[in-house]
Amino acid sequence: MEPLFETHLTGIQPLARGKVRDIYDAGDFLVIVASDRLSAFDYVLPTPIPDKGRVLTQLTIFWLDLLRDVVPNHFVSADVDDYPAGFRPYRDQLEGRSMLVRRARMIEVECVARGYVAGSGWKDYLRGGSICGIALPAGLRESDRLPEPVFTPATKAASGHHDENISFETAAAQLGESLADHLRTLTLEVYSRAAKYAETRGIIIADTKFEFGFIGDQLVLADEVLTPDSSRFWPRSSYQPGGPQASYDKQYVRDYLESIHWNKQPPAPALPPDVVYRTSEKYREAYALLTGKPL
Repeated sequence: MEPLFETHLTGIQPLARGKVRDIYDAGDFLVIVASDRLSAFDYVLPTPIPDKGRVLTQLTIFWLDLLRDVVPNHFVSADVDDYPAGFRPYRDQLEGRSMLVRRARMIEVECVARGYVAGSGWKDYLRGGSICGIALPAGLRESDRLPEPVFTPATKAASGHHDENISFETAAAQLGESLADHLRTLTLEVYSRAAKYAETRGIIIADTKFEFGFIGDQLVLADEVLTPDSSRFWPRSSYQPGGPQASYDKQYVRDYLESIHWNKQPPAPALPPDVVYRTSEKYREAYALLTGKPL
């Protein structure tokens, strides 16, 4: 399949184009389309990654089904025949990479669960021995497993801006103590369930971020869930704390961009064919390992 950088549905204007997703109004519902765009260091790169959007959508649907007894979600259907009639002529752009979902009032805080010290959490730990104000044991190495998973909320950022880690207290001041506490409990419960399952499939979920919203008065899990874009997936077989780990996410692209000394300012550079191929391969491999079937 040719990669899809951006959807174009004649006569249907997108409500929004995110870093990766194009979102369309479908009456009481939304149609969310995962493109093959890839963002790194908070910028969308000009080179799409084949099959990436299909992996994000189909892996999200897999997890939503697996976790539905833990938390309700906004998913309705991925069958284009179930979409409003105006979408059906664009099956070639929608099939396999889109979802019909119920509209939700999204909570403006990203709910991050960390089971290992890595990424921005490792940088926080090096600065002061804590992550988002949560004190951690001394002497941890990069990629060490934490004594227990921690909830580290973050602000949502537009393209070109960094998500910012915030303390639980800051999140509680923004959302209210009761909701923030409920989100913390739910985030850690969903993460723990998913991490235990992934371990049986040979993958460590080092950390991940969830988004929640309300449909009426019901709190639901929404947007993408436990994908290589929203999570740090490590092969369990090669896990060795004390430094960065091999991963199934876009770390391969980040490493390439660091190697060419991009200044992380626009315009973002194009990716060479070998990096595109290897990245697409990583996404498909993560899907196959977690679901037990090829994409």
